[in-house]
Amino acid sequence: MGGDHAPSAVVDGAVAAARHLAVQIALVGPTAAVTGALAQHPDWSTLGLELVEAPDVIAMTESPAAALRRRPGATIRVAADLVAQKRAEALVSAGHTGATVMAAYGAFGTIPGVDRPALAASIPTLARPAVLVDAGANVECRPHHLLQFAVMGSVYSRVAYGNERPRVGLLSIGEEETKGNDLTREAHRLLKAAPINFIGNVEGREIYSGSADVIVCDGFTGNVVLKTSEGLVETVETLLGDELRGTFSSQVGYLLSRRAFRRFRRRVDYSEYGGAPLLGVAGLAIIGHGRSSAKAIRNAIAMAYRFATSDFIPRVEQEIAAASVPGR
Repeated sequence: MGGDHAPSAVVDGAVAAARHLAVQIALVGPTAAVTGALAQHPDWSTLGLELVEAPDVIAMTESPAAALRRRPGATIRVAADLVAQKRAEALVSAGHTGATVMAAYGAFGTIPGVDRPALAASIPTLARPAVLVDAGANVECRPHHLLQFAVMGSVYSRVAYGNERPRVGLLSIGEEETKGNDLTREAHRLLKAAPINFIGNVEGREIYSGSADVIVCDGFTGNVVLKTSEGLVETVETLLGDELRGTFSSQVGYLLSRRAFRRFRRRVDYSEYGGAPLLGVAGLAIIGHGRSSAKAIRNAIAMAYRFATSDFIPRVEQEIAAASVPGR
């Protein structure tokens, strides 16, 4: 029931995943609403889909902490409990980010050595996708939190994109280690001493260059970067479309370059990545964009499946322990 286009987009994406992946999917929500959306797929009962009743939905305008306390039957809470009870391997949601983070944190707990979970968003670069962490789970952070984010982001980069030795950069206002605020300067010192491939500070203009595979920052900064990136991509697409349709000669050029234009859209489209894993919790949780389409939901489920079959959580636990990440 989460997201701007729920339940239809979520159900459509789940059906597509069930048809093409070796997964079983539990759809959590008010049964009447879910079955109404499933009516568009007459074969749904043959796909191994399970319906789990959850009568309440947390609205985007609600305080997540208060809503979760008042509503034990909220969809996100019921879904998180399924994973905590080992009745499911992973949680996928495109709903209220704060409620999803809190529900997963409350149901799963955190990995030993991790104080706070963090969202790892995939962003396009000139080379291959990079990981931005934290992308919005933590507004205020301490230096050792950024160290934990860096270790977890490195594991994610290896599992998701095959980077054997991910290059980790710290987002700051200058390349010199003395640049930035107290948080980034102290985090730089910790990252420099950690058993990761730390390449130093990266500036905002370097985020999309491909110079770093993992970019570490606090959640407030990361969320601003992510939303700015999405807005820029939409603006560039609109301006490019307007220019290509502007004159007869440009229209002819557009017809000749449609394949390249489609490739460009795929490279910058957030739906291609599916969602952002919530790193640090002791269970798999994938959080999708509020505007997630059926394609994005399908890819988020594919990401959850890939992580569930690659021992992602044990790998994070091992590397956090090996890094001797300091606690509070």
